Amino acid sequence: MFRRKHHRDHHENDQMHQKEKINELRAAMGQLSGRSLQFCTDACLRRYLEARNWNVDKSKNMLQETLKWRSTYKPEEICWHEVAHEGETGKLYRANFLDREGRLVLVLRPGKQNTSSHDNQLRHVVYLLENTILNLPEGQEQMVWLIDFTGWSLSNSVPIKTAREAAYILQNHYPERLSAAFLYNPPKIFETFWKIVKYFLDPKTFQKVKFVYLKNTESMELMQRFFDIDILPTEFGGRDNSPYDHEEFSRLMAKDDIKSAKLWGFDDTLHLTVVAPEPEPNS
Repeated sequence: MFRRKHHRDHHENDQMHQKEKINELRAAMGQLSGRSLQFCTDACLRRYLEARNWNVDKSKNMLQETLKWRSTYKPEEICWHEVAHEGETGKLYRANFLDREGRLVLVLRPGKQNTSSHDNQLRHVVYLLENTILNLPEGQEQMVWLIDFTGWSLSNSVPIKTAREAAYILQNHYPERLSAAFLYNPPKIFETFWKIVKYFLDPKTFQKVKFVYLKNTESMELMQRFFDIDILPTEFGGRDNSPYDHEEFSRLMAKDDIKSAKLWGFDDTLHLTVVAPEPEPNS
């Protein structure tokens, strides 16, 4: 009984300390308005504090950089029709299932790479990050990534520049949003790519990366701890063989664009405009 009381008191003290830090960070940020104020919820401030080990000054600098980036990049205003061509092959999409903890899942299939524009590829990634956050179940702040390496090779891999910038955006502008990233069946040659990419990851993100292999018993047990095998796609060792349906996914994203417009308070007619993607220049 005394042990339970001690644990409860420690938890309450920890919560009080965190609340004090959140208030301290909010005061340090000064007066905010518009979308910056809307973005900086207590939960948001907590994530930035966690990312910087509860150091208020470092968290402030990190958050200020994000607000500056969001004011120019405007990730919440990216429309699906602007990036839909990037997703035609299903190389990146939000899955229609959750992990066992109720977290949303992003599926990445780098072997399905179909474009070469650095900027468009990044906008596609940012769009799906924003969309996943928009749809997080109540009480959830994180997502899981499932990365299928079927068909991947160095010749069709994302350029190092794009991988580096995507990692930077995830870590610095979406801190503590990633719960785990499962790299499923990466080929031997991926080690060459990984030796470079891993240096772009901070220690916290690096610890969230899990290599899993189809013929490895421990790997499959790990997948079963995180996912219901009956709803997990077959390419990840599950039993669901439903293919990616780009038209259906596009309809879902179009509805979400309207929801996002209402959330952020801008004209949702922007999201109803269908614009054919410009052809990519030959490279």
